[in-house]
Amino acid sequence: MRFVVALTGASGQIVGIRLIEKLVEKGHEVIAIATRAAKITMKLETNFDEGYIREIATKFYDEDEIYAPIASGSFKHDGMAIVPCSMKTASSIAYGIASNLVTRSADVTLKEKRKLLVAFREAPLHFAHLEALLRLSNLGAIVFPLVLSFYSKPKTIEDIVDFTVARIMEQLGIDVDYKRWE
Repeated sequence: MRFVVALTGASGQIVGIRLIEKLVEKGHEVIAIATRAAKITMKLETNFDEGYIREIATKFYDEDEIYAPIASGSFKHDGMAIVPCSMKTASSIAYGIASNLVTRSADVTLKEKRKLLVAFREAPLHFAHLEALLRLSNLGAIVFPLVLSFYSKPKTIEDIVDFTVARIMEQLGIDVDYKRWE
């Protein structure tokens, strides 16, 4: 299967990085996009950088590479995940503002009726945030807040990240094994 994974400037870069790692481990093709803000946040939050994403992804694009094949509806893929997704990006997609490769690819994903998962990381939310997320849901996107889950009894941050990534992968239609609610 082929997936597009975009990282934007929100906190939670490790979740997007781990998603790319897990998809690649399972043998999937991953086309990655990172915004300028994602690269900055990645350096602040993790020990990873753009070079690592370029190394592990099948293909990598910067947000300004609007001519990339993933900007076209004729490019077939099995789903797109924006992890983490800033509210700027979520709002842009909700209102059809396709000003960079992430928002254009998401717009195309929605118009082609493919899976789009938006894993936003923002708290608290005000009315405009909620309205944008509702709009995304109404457009067919999977609105996936990056929230903590504890019923799996995580012992480390990695356990929490891996649980979240498993849930995201499942939403993308991938069969995954993880600790479920009992």
